[in-house]
Amino acid sequence: MSLTLDRRRLIAGLAVAPLAAPTDLPADAVAEDVRLLRQAYEALHPGLLRYNTAKVMAGRFERLQGAGRVSLERFYLDVSRLLTTVRCGHTYANFYNQRGPIRAALFERADRVPFQFVWLGQRMVVTADPWGLGLSRGDEVVSFNGVPAGRILEALITLARADGGNDGKRRALMSVQGLDGYESFDVFYPLLFGARTRHTAVVEGADGRRRTLVAPAVSLEQRRAQRPPRMDARGDAPLWTLSRQGDAAILTMPTWGLYNSKWDWRGWLDREIDALITQNVPRLIIDIRDNEGGLDCGDALIARLIDAPLRKTFQRRLTRYRKIPDALRPHLDTWDRSFDDWGADAQPLDERFFTLKQGGDEGGVIAPKGPRYGGQVRVLIGPQNSSATFQFANLMRRERLGALIGETTGGNQRGINGGAFYFLRLPRTGVEVDLPLIGTFPLTPQPDAGVTPDIVSPRSRETLARGADPAMAAALA
Repeated sequence: MSLTLDRRRLIAGLAVAPLAAPTDLPADAVAEDVRLLRQAYEALHPGLLRYNTAKVMAGRFERLQGAGRVSLERFYLDVSRLLTTVRCGHTYANFYNQRGPIRAALFERADRVPFQFVWLGQRMVVTADPWGLGLSRGDEVVSFNGVPAGRILEALITLARADGGNDGKRRALMSVQGLDGYESFDVFYPLLFGARTRHTAVVEGADGRRRTLVAPAVSLEQRRAQRPPRMDARGDAPLWTLSRQGDAAILTMPTWGLYNSKWDWRGWLDREIDALITQNVPRLIIDIRDNEGGLDCGDALIARLIDAPLRKTFQRRLTRYRKIPDALRPHLDTWDRSFDDWGADAQPLDERFFTLKQGGDEGGVIAPKGPRYGGQVRVLIGPQNSSATFQFANLMRRERLGALIGETTGGNQRGINGGAFYFLRLPRTGVEVDLPLIGTFPLTPQPDAGVTPDIVSPRSRETLARGADPAMAAALA
């Protein structure tokens, strides 16, 4: 199970009727759509009660259903907050799946923060100053538009999708690094604190002195213009790099979202590993820190690190249904209609779940392939790793195939939801929500946490200010 948000690209072409984004939504439209949302989630979502009781979730749906006439902004915010309580990293009102008028109304105003930053604990720390405001890496934004930074994060955390209690992933999502088409902070900050054409920040420099910065907000077009050149996953050019530093080879894998790619990534990876073996390169560093997931590309790596077949997971793979209710089908978009009816692949487990058979292309067992790379392996990990990369890190740790270095991953050892998805279209309001269909559930009790590295090498204000990379330094040591 390894679907991540990269699949948002796949459904961009699904046919949807034009919809004018209203400023206010009638009470009956809100009630009708929340009723549909509840029906779909209660019938199909495998993780709805992983961290909640049926009574608690019913109360949340009922309160939202009775919200009355509300603005589109308020409805999107309230739906997002409800979905966040499921505590699933794949459950949210996906920015990329909304229709054009809703995207324009909610996500595309010229109200964005004019610098880049990460959250380190409760601290908002500058990482880049693309518009030349006089900021330096490592500067701390103490308050933003009159509100202490820590209070802003506390409010935003309630809207960040992540698995279980993994707040590291939530902080990563609410950072602004200028890489995503839509940044979560850009979407939710104006909805919570109001849209602005100018921003005021109190900034503390490395010397401890504070100053007030006033700067115009930036538009979506300005933000996207600052992004590094985008990798075209649909082409045939390599999306990963392998470089040398001293006696180490560094494999950088910023994405595994290769669903429509013409690039022979398996062949490329095998050739590179073969070269490392031939040249007796003693160390391999795999950097997946910026990679949320995608395909199970990590399986191809692990196949070159083992000499016996390896079972991938000791978890149940569960779904809530064998066949979807007919009444829901018109509202459920997907890229694969076989999800509508699992047939004999779904066998009853108990009153709530069906056990879902592993597909032949989903790799329940990893077989060794070719000559084994026997050098030292280190994997750089971080909070972005919440889907296929989380599973890869977990498997590398479980089988002791290499040392993990960096920061705790996203995802959750209690299992995650994903693998197959519906995109639920709420017809009266026009809002879309993602609906994962397969849940993994461990056979034994597990901590409510991501994967902790063997060598913890966190970022800090000081390392950011110096432009240092403590995780890479630890891997090369």
